[in-house]
Amino acid sequence: MVYDPRRAVSLDPDAPYLRATHVQSLTCDVLIIGGGGAALFAAIHASDSAPDLDIVLASKGLFGKSGCTRMVQGGYNVVLHEDDSVDKHYDDTIRGGSLINNQELAWTLVTQAPERVFEMENSFGCTFDRNADGTIHQRALAGQSFNRTIHRGDLTGIEIISRLSEQALVRDIELLNEVRGIDLLLDASGRTVAGALLLDHHSGELITAHATAVLLATGGAAPLYRITAASLEKSGDGLAMAYRAGAEFVDMEMMQFHPTGLIVDGSLLNGTVLEEGLRGAGGHLLNANHERYMEHYDPEKMERSTRDRVSRSGMMEIRAGRGTASEGIYLDVRHLGKEFLLKSSPGMYARCLTVGTDMATDLIEVTPTAHFQMGGILIDTDCRTTVDGLFAAGEDAGGVHGANRLGGNGVAESMVFGAIAGESIARHAREGTRAPFDKDRLGMVRTRLEGSGEITGQPFKLKNRLRALAWDYLGILRDADGLAGAADELDTIEGELGELAMPAMRGANPDLQERLDAENLIDVARLIGTAASAREESRGSHFREDIPDSDDRFLVNFVQRRTADGKPNTEPRPVDFTRRTPEALRDETLIPA
Repeated sequence: MVYDPRRAVSLDPDAPYLRATHVQSLTCDVLIIGGGGAALFAAIHASDSAPDLDIVLASKGLFGKSGCTRMVQGGYNVVLHEDDSVDKHYDDTIRGGSLINNQELAWTLVTQAPERVFEMENSFGCTFDRNADGTIHQRALAGQSFNRTIHRGDLTGIEIISRLSEQALVRDIELLNEVRGIDLLLDASGRTVAGALLLDHHSGELITAHATAVLLATGGAAPLYRITAASLEKSGDGLAMAYRAGAEFVDMEMMQFHPTGLIVDGSLLNGTVLEEGLRGAGGHLLNANHERYMEHYDPEKMERSTRDRVSRSGMMEIRAGRGTASEGIYLDVRHLGKEFLLKSSPGMYARCLTVGTDMATDLIEVTPTAHFQMGGILIDTDCRTTVDGLFAAGEDAGGVHGANRLGGNGVAESMVFGAIAGESIARHAREGTRAPFDKDRLGMVRTRLEGSGEITGQPFKLKNRLRALAWDYLGILRDADGLAGAADELDTIEGELGELAMPAMRGANPDLQERLDAENLIDVARLIGTAASAREESRGSHFREDIPDSDDRFLVNFVQRRTADGKPNTEPRPVDFTRRTPEALRDETLIPA
């Protein structure tokens, strides 16, 4: 059942429902906040494992069109071939993550990925590209020792989300369309989740959702950065809500930048990913002098090196003055041939044509682009957080990927942990009781949203300042001075945002949405900055120009939690090497076959 907020809405700013003094309420067993692959998979598995539960899914965007899963081009990593193994996939994942992954979460990913593929194909009707013998085709993506990425052309995400949406619609799941999460509701102790306060984008009405358990699957905060490949509706909402609720976080310094985002100056297409299957198939990266520069950074793997290295190399070429006039580099796939490109990458071919570039005959101007948040809310293998009754999955959760995610492991993570989260949250809801929420906390959140100001456009300008700040100082290349200056500027931006009057009109008000986005992104930026300052080394996607080498003293995870003054406490915890030691990972002969 889909709830559609697009009712008859007056544009009179004095209309009571646009000023939004009214609060709706709903009661459910399971509340899922998010609209991408992890959220949908969780809703489906929760429903299937406990059909008697009342399940509500609140999507910030349009149902079936939200999140980044539908934008996936490269595909889904899974062990299917007899010459591959889960041990190989596992070791690639840990090595790619620079050894700081949660090893049990990574093992869960690689061992359960095949089961989810079989379910998607046999139960949900997903179809993936086939070889001539009928087996599923697997392509090469960077950082892997075997070609294990299944796909549907370069439109894999659309196939997956379409089939998951169909499955959600035929189950007894209440779907709230274009409704965003504002804050989690807690019980009087502040240690147990009791639901969430939601906001209907169109009517401006607040919705008090009283729930036994809540799953956050809103995606990460890649749009914190000036150039991003992510859906712009993502603004770290789940991360910020969990932070304010007291949950612990892990590896927040680890933000992945994809090496090849399409440059389209002045357009929202700017930063859109050209997936690495193009490099896996033999595409070359060139600087403005048409030199194949990866030979200076990773002569063995070249363009098939891991995303962190390739992104960093591209940025270094640009910094050294060997970038294009638009601060980019070139991707050259002309030698692969038009027939191959049209067959393997029809979506990207068409996208490039829309901006005047023919992949078969032209160099493609690209740039590193903010793509994926490896860090996130600390979870266990059942997707439970450190707040009772609160679960997290997908990009809201941290620990699986360590310091760098392999291409193709992201959508696999969403499916694997979405399924786990759905079953875990249903089990919790069946066994638990619905805690009464703290009405004082709810009152404070509602009071914060009561406004009297007019639309000014200032939140948008402050958000853009924040994105520029993050790109320059919290991005691919970092140093101590830049991180310290960024911390001060974050305080300044937060202060200026707080001085703005809260918009009086909540319904259909982009000014309010920009303000809420900016508030959440500031929380996430502060977590990233403090963790990056604490990690006094370079590892994976975290590169300190002032400390360019890795240091085994930092084989730790930085765990963070909000303190009473609103700032994060940052604590190093040694990596728990439950399955592979650093020595074994560095010397393959020490790993049992």
